Formats: sequence, C-alpha cells, structure tokens
Amino acid sequence: MNIPTLDEVVLASLDFFIKTPPPTLDISEFSLPFVVGSGNAINTGKILFSAKAAIFADESNFKSTVSAYQAVIDKGLITDAVVISASGEKDSVWEVELAKAMRLKTTLLTCKPSSSAAKIADSVLDYKSIAEPYTYNMSTYLGMVLSATGEKPDEIKQFLQSVEVIPGFSDYTSYAFVVPDKYLNVTPMIITKGDELFGPHVMIRAFTEGHARHAKFVHPWDKELVITLGMKNNYFGDPKHRWNIPLPELASFGTMIALTYYLCGLVQRAKPNYFAQDIETYCTDYGPKAYGKPGSFDVIVPASD
Repeated sequence: MNIPTLDEVVLASLDFFIKTPPPTLDISEFSLPFVVGSGNAINTGKILFSAKAAIFADESNFKSTVSAYQAVIDKGLITDAVVISASGEKDSVWEVELAKAMRLKTTLLTCKPSSSAAKIADSVLDYKSIAEPYTYNMSTYLGMVLSATGEKPDEIKQFLQSVEVIPGFSDYTSYAFVVPDKYLNVTPMIITKGDELFGPHVMIRAFTEGHARHAKFVHPWDKELVITLGMKNNYFGDPKHRWNIPLPELASFGTMIALTYYLCGLVQRAKPNYFAQDIETYCTDYGPKAYGKPGSFDVIVPASD
C-alpha cells in the first residue's frame, strides 16, 4: 500500500484549502463550554478556545469533569458541550451521549457529518478534509484551526517551500522543537505525531520556551537537533546542533502546525518508514480491538463526506 509521508499530506492539505476554504468558526456563541476531544482533537480544542473561558476534557477525564460541575450545570451556568472528532466515531459517540444526558446542548466539530456522533449531536459544524493515512489528521484538524485563525493556506505553503533544510538534517537520532510560549497547545500535537510516526525508533520532543528552561536540556547531545521556531536559541542543546527558523509576521497556530508536521514528515522521509511498515497491522488487528470493536480501521481514511 502506498503510504504518503506526512510532509506530502501537509502540502496536499494546503492545496485543498486553497481551493476549498474551511468555514468560519465563531466561538462567541459559546459561554463557558465544555470542550471535549480525544488525542489531538482536545489539543485542537485548546487552540480554538485559547482566547475564551472553557473547560477542557478528554476521553480519560470527561466523565469525572462533567460530574464535578454537576451543581453548576443544574443552575444553568454551563449549557454547552463542544465535542471535536475528525471521524465522529469512537469516544466522541459516548461523549455526546453523556453531554446530552447532562442536558447540555451539544455541538460536534467533525469531518464526517453522517457519523454516529453527528446523528445524535444537537448541531454539527461540517469540515471538509482529504483522504490521508490513519492518525495523520492533518487536513481534519488544520481545517478547524484555519477556520478560527483566518490564516491563508497559500501563504503557509509558500513559507514551507521557502524553508531550506540544514545540512545533515537526516543524520540525527533525536529532534527537539522549541516554540514561543503562545504555542503551548501545539507542543503535545508534535509529540503525538512523533509517537505515531516513529514510536521508540526516533525521539521527537517539543517544548515552549518557558518549559525548555526547566531542565529539558541538561544533556546536550550531538545526535539531537534542537529546532527553534520564531525565536533565537542561545541556551538549548549543543550549540553546533541548533537550527533557528524565523516565522512570517502573520503566522499563527495554523502555520505552526503545518511547519512542525512538515518537518516531522521530512524526518519520516529521511528514516526507515516505520509507520508504513506497521500501520496496516495496527488498523486491522489490535487498534480496533483496544476499543472493543469488531472489524478494522481504514489505513487510508477517506475524504470527508
């Protein structure tokens, strides 16, 4: 099976959004909502609602979180739950069901408007996406982020294509990203992408500048490339193995996600393709079994409905 690398999917996603702009997300209609998602969906939610009061939860703590706010809900002070799920399946189904049982108005952000969760949510915001490998979720969540930031995908693409990769980029064993503090909620997305693409084979680390100061680089190593984005690096990592990439003036979360995923894709291209070797077995065997579901996941997730 032909599995494209992540950098290829980043560029394809940007080409798609140039032709098919995402809808506009107006978060002003929500007052102190629960924002719920699994994996990088909750990180996307934290980006979308970063400038608004919200209560964030994922598949591990939504039940306990909503229970803790029972009295506040009963008083009518919290009325909304925004559930984010590219597929509208798996955990998002019970998350919507639980929110409705708590008498919350449910809004689903998804790329699958005919999904199980979409059928029971009170309202659905439909995002378009391209076909891409399972777990990548590049076009799915990027579309949501662009709908909030208003960044132009053609400008992001031009920026990515202008980045000149430093000599020896493919020779490292570890890659550490350091980003400005405002991009806190992008760092777990980068780490998740490293887990999915490389597992134990290649280390991908990501920190904000503030977090990086907390003993994250006690051990400088000539096998780790420290990539700082939109800031100077005078302290982190081996001085001979640093790469500083300036950001465009109007860059926001969409640019940061596209850039870091693009660079992870370049690492993927430079190494043995661990992801392509293992993803089919994951999708057809223990991946769905962990959810207690029969059948298999799509190795290449179809484009949006």
